[in-house]
Amino acid sequence: MLPSMLDLATLRGLYAAHSVTPREVMEAVIERRAAWPDPAVFITPTSDADLLAAAEALMERHPAPNSLPLWGIPFAVKDNIDVAGLPTTAACPAFTYHPTADATVVARLRAAGAIVIGKTNLDQFATGLNGTRSPHGAPRSVFDAEYVSGGSSSGSGVSVAAGFASFALGTDTAGSGRIPAAFQNLVGIKPTPGLLPNTGVVPACRSLDCVTIFAGTVGDGVAIRKVAEGFDAADPFSRRAAWAALPVASLRVGVLAGAEREFFGNGEVEALYDAAIGNVRRLGATVVEFDYAPFREAAALLYDGPWVAERLAAVEAFFTTNAADFDPTVGAIIGGAEGKTAVEAFNGKYRLEELRRRTEDEWAKADVLLLPTSPTTYTVAEMLADPVRKNSHFGRYTNFVNLLDCAAIAVPAGFDSADHLPAGVTLIGPAFTDDALAPLADALHRLGARGMGRDKAAALPDASKVPTQPSAMVPIVVVGAHLSGMPLNKELTGPGGRLLKICRTAEDYRLFALPDTTPRKPGLLREPGFVGPGLEVEVWELPAAAFGQFVARIPAPLGIGKIRLDDGSDCSGFLCEAHALTGAEDITALGGWRAFIAGQR
Repeated sequence: MLPSMLDLATLRGLYAAHSVTPREVMEAVIERRAAWPDPAVFITPTSDADLLAAAEALMERHPAPNSLPLWGIPFAVKDNIDVAGLPTTAACPAFTYHPTADATVVARLRAAGAIVIGKTNLDQFATGLNGTRSPHGAPRSVFDAEYVSGGSSSGSGVSVAAGFASFALGTDTAGSGRIPAAFQNLVGIKPTPGLLPNTGVVPACRSLDCVTIFAGTVGDGVAIRKVAEGFDAADPFSRRAAWAALPVASLRVGVLAGAEREFFGNGEVEALYDAAIGNVRRLGATVVEFDYAPFREAAALLYDGPWVAERLAAVEAFFTTNAADFDPTVGAIIGGAEGKTAVEAFNGKYRLEELRRRTEDEWAKADVLLLPTSPTTYTVAEMLADPVRKNSHFGRYTNFVNLLDCAAIAVPAGFDSADHLPAGVTLIGPAFTDDALAPLADALHRLGARGMGRDKAAALPDASKVPTQPSAMVPIVVVGAHLSGMPLNKELTGPGGRLLKICRTAEDYRLFALPDTTPRKPGLLREPGFVGPGLEVEVWELPAAAFGQFVARIPAPLGIGKIRLDDGSDCSGFLCEAHALTGAEDITALGGWRAFIAGQR
């Protein structure tokens, strides 16, 4: 019997105990989708037959439970993100195209063993924060079908909260990866812009868009983010991470001063925000008030300034010929950019930089900010009656985050006094504080926890806790007999090693099959100036003590050195002394050791 919420820790535990198989999980997903009363969640669900076939193929290729980081984990994908074999529509049927390749983030997640259960509904062209701007209908709150789900990643949020998916991908330009999390009692991971590549994503505002993650816990969301992140040269806005730390002790958390508090009459959400502030104090942080005005003024630039022209730039050719195919509200917003000038764009950029400078004084007061995710919520009827003004209410505390290059994690803050509707709060930090924000976000979620998604009684698993201090684990790149499923993999799993991700080396590496080795072993060599395919490798992590023992057992001519990965990062891993490669077979063109072994068989 599967739990109502398919969080990673619980599902992995069931797999490890052989209590359930990926096929049985997909059968449950099929049943739950069919029984759910809201038909607007998915635009294109993965067919039942394809879901079962994907599970069977996974078990055939990787039969050992949890042998990949996301082995058998079901996930949903917002329908402005490409999935090969499923149409991409951006909630505009006339825009539909059929991608032959996955978006980069989807490809990475699938390579880690996750299974796509379908493409989810959204505010058309990701323009909106409420979830009602779609020809496929408005997904509803899992707690009350009269209320909006939040958008634009509406179906993605509902798919996790309803228990179809362990996690879902959304996108976030103005808050679309955070507002649905607040309204569905979920965690929303909004990475630093550029940390997750946008290759294969239909843009809203190309310079601001972020792929985001909805999950039941912060730990789940961070684990998924780590699989999907990494530099991608095909995305001009992709960035190499420059991780930033936050104080562990004496952390200062900025909260709204009275003059900038606005909840549009919703005292219930304000009370939950105050309770979250109290929980931050309980966690040992120092609470300080800050002036939100420069952040609010920056937020206003997103729709009231020239950035709306970037939405037109994303779909300009299609809008020119198909304006009648747009949702009326979306069309009015995008069409309103037609009069914007280059002068206005530059003036908007100058104004943003002025406001960024003003925010520096506020960042001097606080290390992170704690804000309401949304100050209120509305019914679908209320939103449809006043679609622009009420939508803007949702974005009051979210719209500035990408403009000012911040990382954010949205977490549940509890339910109103009638135990009816949830609200959320968001922790916001400077660029690349993504990992540093996670321990506080997780602890804050656990203090105020009321389950996950629609299951208010679900316990947050201890296995998904985010440690306050970094774990004493050491990453290592393996390329041959230590790969998952290979003869020496037990040397990693035995002492508690964990597979972090599957990726490739940089292009200037060659791979050789070493003669006279048992079991067969490869030799990896870096050759500056050589341009190859990049070689498939796995990144594992070992407890620090076990890492030392592991390295001591490595036989010559192999050794440990720094390996450059395809995202530009360096990690310790197996390299080979050059002299040992004389006469060895060059297998670089095969792309990796697994392909070589398959050919030998």
